This record gives sequence, structure tokens and C-alpha cells, in this order.
Amino acid sequence: MSGEGEFRSVDAWRKIAGASWGRPLDPQIFGDIEVDAGALLTFLEAERERSGVHVTVTHLVGKALAHALAENPDVNVRLRRGRFVRRESVDVFFVVALSEGKELSGAKIRDADRKSAGQIARELVERAERLRAGEDTELGGSKRLLGRTPTWLLRWVLRFATWLVADLGVNLKRLGLPSDAFGSAIVSSVSTFGAERAYGPLNPWYRVPVLVLVSEVKQKAVVIDGEIVARPMLTLSATLDHRYLDGSHAGRLVRSARAYLGDPTAFEPVASSDPVVETT
Repeated sequence: MSGEGEFRSVDAWRKIAGASWGRPLDPQIFGDIEVDAGALLTFLEAERERSGVHVTVTHLVGKALAHALAENPDVNVRLRRGRFVRRESVDVFFVVALSEGKELSGAKIRDADRKSAGQIARELVERAERLRAGEDTELGGSKRLLGRTPTWLLRWVLRFATWLVADLGVNLKRLGLPSDAFGSAIVSSVSTFGAERAYGPLNPWYRVPVLVLVSEVKQKAVVIDGEIVARPMLTLSATLDHRYLDGSHAGRLVRSARAYLGDPTAFEPVASSDPVVETT
């Protein structure tokens, strides 16, 4: 001990670690929950028949997240010029696989909390078709533009573009850089990877409070009323931005999302048909 409060360590690992790493600056928080998917699967089949579109678990998770953000508007905010500004709508970005899964893109569904699961699924099917055909300009243009940018320059281009569209609110949609490309939250499925759990990184240009990865529903042994039974269980893994929310916010989001996933019928808008909604 040398001086008050000073500790000298001769441990080699601590010396190497101190030389290898800087102070923590990453605001990301990671966590996961398991949900009994029994009611979810029952609703899924009924919604597919009602809407005539292939609704998936990922669509329902996106809708559950939109419902949770609508119930907790203090989390549905955007960071602009160092200040948090309340969003006017709840928009969820769904990651879409292209080229037989070899390429990823995505589509933002506006007002996702006010749409049925069937409407969300139909919009995503249409947007995916346009992305595959190269007709969707919302993000396709930016990917082509960035793809032509030299690697050594790309980091600075991304930072400058993020500053323009996110901090200043400049809409560069004609260049494939809309001012709010990713909306309120991001949802992606990892069920095809066969992973029990996976966590996605929050890139600096996302500017969203939460990213949720959806696993495959699997039969697992759980305890109900003191007995071990097999139930279809769904694991959701989330990456949270601590700048936007703390443990209290996260807990409220989880409760709202669980409520929807436990009984989607209670929260879905009543509609006899789902018209196509313009998303551009």
C-alpha cells in the first residue's frame, strides 16, 4: 500500500488487462426472457386464417414491442442534439433476409401499435418483395451508396450521415438516407440459426432504445402448479441502450410485452379485413 487509497498490484493479468482495455463507454445492457408461447401459437393460426397472410412469431413479437412502447411513451423517444425528444408514433423496424439469407436489409412499419398482426405481416411481405426487386428506396439506396464508398472513408461517411439525419433531422431520402430509418425499435429473427439465445449490437446510427432477437419456439420442461410439463417456450433476447432507459423502464416494457404475448387476442384491433397500408 502506497498512499491513501492506492493499491499496487503485481498480477500479470491485471497489468495486461490495463494495457489492453480503456474505460467502459458502451451503454448496452443485455437480457433475455422466456415466454410460454401456447396462446401465441393458437392466435397465430387463427390470424393466418383470418388475414390470409403468413403471420409469424417475429411479427407478433414486433407487435408486442410496439404495444409495450405505446403503453410506455417515456421510452418511445429519439436522441437528437443531446436531447431526448418524444416520438409522434410507434414505428418498428423488422430485419428482412434477402438473397436466400445471404444479405440482410429491413423495413420500418409505421404506427405498428395501431395495426393488426395481419397488417404488419402483409406490409412486410410487400416491402420484402420490393427490396428483392431493388424497388424499395428507403434503405436500398443507402446500401448501394455506402457499398461504393472506400472502406477507409466509410467510418467517417457513416458518422457524418448519422449526424445529418439523426441530430440535425435532415431528410436525405433521395439518397436512401431517411431521417428516421429505424424507428422506435428493431426486431430480428435468429430461429434459422438454431441458436437458443443471441444478442445483437446497437450500432451508433440506429438511435433506438431496444433491439430484440427472436428465437425458435421449442418444447421445454417447465414447472406448473408443482408438476413438470412440456410447454412451447419462446426465448427473446434484448439489447438495451442505457441512455434511453434504466431498470424501471425495462421492467415496464417487459410487463407490457408479456401481457400481449400471453393473450394477443385481448390487444389486437377488431377488423374484418386488413387493407394494404402505404408505408412510404
